[in-house]
Amino acid sequence: MPEAVVIVGAGQGGFQLAASLRDGGHPGPLTLIGEEPGLPYQRPPLSKGYLLGKTAAQQLELRPAAFFVERNIELLAGDRVLAIDGAARIVQLASGATRPYGHLVLATGARPRMLKVPGAELAGVQALRTAVDARALLRRLGTARRLVVIGAGFIGLEVAVVACELGLQVDVLESAERALLRCVSAPVATYLADALARRGARFHFSSAAEAFHGEQGHVRAVLTNRGETLAADVVVVGAGVEPDDALARAAGLQVQGGIVVDAHLLTSDPAISAIGDCARFPAPYSAQPLRLESVQNAVDQARCVAARLAGKPAPYEKVPWFWSDQGENRLQIAGVAEASDEVVLRGAVGDGKFSVLRLRGGRLTAVESINNAADHMAARKLLAAGVTVTCEQAADTSFKLASLAAA
Repeated sequence: MPEAVVIVGAGQGGFQLAASLRDGGHPGPLTLIGEEPGLPYQRPPLSKGYLLGKTAAQQLELRPAAFFVERNIELLAGDRVLAIDGAARIVQLASGATRPYGHLVLATGARPRMLKVPGAELAGVQALRTAVDARALLRRLGTARRLVVIGAGFIGLEVAVVACELGLQVDVLESAERALLRCVSAPVATYLADALARRGARFHFSSAAEAFHGEQGHVRAVLTNRGETLAADVVVVGAGVEPDDALARAAGLQVQGGIVVDAHLLTSDPAISAIGDCARFPAPYSAQPLRLESVQNAVDQARCVAARLAGKPAPYEKVPWFWSDQGENRLQIAGVAEASDEVVLRGAVGDGKFSVLRLRGGRLTAVESINNAADHMAARKLLAAGVTVTCEQAADTSFKLASLAAA
């Protein structure tokens, strides 16, 4: 057992690792370092309940301060690791402090990809990733009349739904030909986009922002590559994220679109692991290493590393799952599909409750469910067990997927 464990990143993965280590009986020093001030918190509500005023800031906290004191977890909030000395096994912090480690875990997450176009620095142009971002957006939405969302991904659509509910004029700008192109199948994406359009949002597909126009330092319009000028009091940039792997790169770790780890989530330095959005890992269900942006993936990877440090090593093989709440619609995804995977519709889109099964070479790779928790739970079991589902079974709503999972 390492004498001391230092965790860089106090998001969901970093917090879960610290909690799991203590729950597993880790007796040594345990330090959790986070750049943001305050207690570790959950991010998913930031684009939904928090903006609607249904989730208070305190409800976002993963645990109260007493939790860390009682479990003897040193929480260094509002500090940043500047460098890793792998030879001496020490991290150097911005505050000037240092911390030695027997094992270091990088849970540094990802950073929003901002646009490099004229006017991007104007007030009112922002991303939504942190609690600070969410507080700023909440203030701006309170006085705004017009919102432009750049990017029809999960964050963009979730924010657009909230803005429509608040009564704002909403325009969604997307460079691809449809929403959620890299995330879900066409039937699911079309259903969610149509639901948002019925709320009043206007979509601009195959369009990109060329510049932001402002007055007195505040954004007032978005100029697109198609010659459109979209009025805006607030612009939310949801153009994806990039893994926060700069610290790992500077430390000489292998980095390739994320921090490269093995099946046990170890980096090229055996004294350092990486988990969550920053890590690129081999998966039994993918031909290429993956980097997943998922709360559940970060939590499961944290538990995997905690078990290894407790002397119970096992490769990381969990089936990933995701969710997105958009007004009255809940999308749940199990597994990871590729664009070329077969699409089999299960149920009627018009009913507002259906699933899409993705298959590759006759093998189930993912299931996307709209307001259909039963299919989602069955899919997670089927994917974990590697059970084969035929196209006929997938499309037949009278056939219970749960029966295959039980078998």
